[in-house]
Amino acid sequence: MSGLRLGGSRLLFSVLRIASPRVLSGPFTMPPKRKQEKAEETQEKESKKVKTDDFSSDAKTNDGKKWNLKIVSWNVDGLRAWMKKDGMSVFEKEKPDVVCLQETKCSDDKLPGDIKNVKGYKSYFMSAKKDGYSGVALISKKEPLSVTYGLDDETHDDEGRCITAEYEDFYLVTAYVPNAGRKLVTLDKRMDWDPKFRNYLKELDAKKPVIMCGDLNVAHKEIDLANPKSNKKNAGFTPEERAGFTDLLAEGFVDSFRHLYPDKTAQYTFWTYMGNCRAKNVGWRLDYFVLSERLVPNLCDNLIRTSLYGSDHCPITLLMHL
Repeated sequence: MSGLRLGGSRLLFSVLRIASPRVLSGPFTMPPKRKQEKAEETQEKESKKVKTDDFSSDAKTNDGKKWNLKIVSWNVDGLRAWMKKDGMSVFEKEKPDVVCLQETKCSDDKLPGDIKNVKGYKSYFMSAKKDGYSGVALISKKEPLSVTYGLDDETHDDEGRCITAEYEDFYLVTAYVPNAGRKLVTLDKRMDWDPKFRNYLKELDAKKPVIMCGDLNVAHKEIDLANPKSNKKNAGFTPEERAGFTDLLAEGFVDSFRHLYPDKTAQYTFWTYMGNCRAKNVGWRLDYFVLSERLVPNLCDNLIRTSLYGSDHCPITLLMHL
């Protein structure tokens, strides 16, 4: 609990109760700008201390095959701001085969050259029609066989929600799922998205196995957020959103992190800037790698890179043998 002293009396409030993923607006969405900037500067310094060696891994499949494919997913909360916070160092530190970014918030004509032309990679972007909103990117060492933008649904595609890359042995989908909003004002949009996206993934899965990643804007189980009891009516943890994710898994998909670590607690990928929540690890697991069930034998590891800063989310990394 934190306290504010007003007129000699003590007003108590719980930072933990309001630590909900981007569901608040107005003065409670972010701390004062100077405090937020100070927190971000501290995070950037911590990120720069991380050595490339910290990202090595000997992870293997259950039958002993070492990983040979690395995919990174990161909600960057604004591409240009993320780049200024040394976000692109993830390419050097991880040496990934593919990087998927969400919430880029950048129209095509404003994309910085450095992100459009990462040496050794091909870059694909889907921006929202509304500038400074939503948006996704997929940056791949190997050129995909084909790239598809959106779900073929005008309402959602106008918001730049997903990119699909087809490779020889699988589809890779990166998505930024609609947020239900403060007081659940956009829950209807989310409820429209979930079955459409589920059907889209099923159609892909009928052709090739699917790896889907991104900010799915849901903490599936109580273990996936720090304060489940106080957030049951907040975006990201409503029964409807959680059921939507359950329904997706029931169609033959697997939450790769929970498959590997079913009981591991305090594993989060998002922390509000308020109340120093990241330092206290009062967070939510909103970012996922979801796999077709038949890819589970190829799964080596799913890592949450809490040591990397640059956003209110941290990156997650998937290691596969394919």
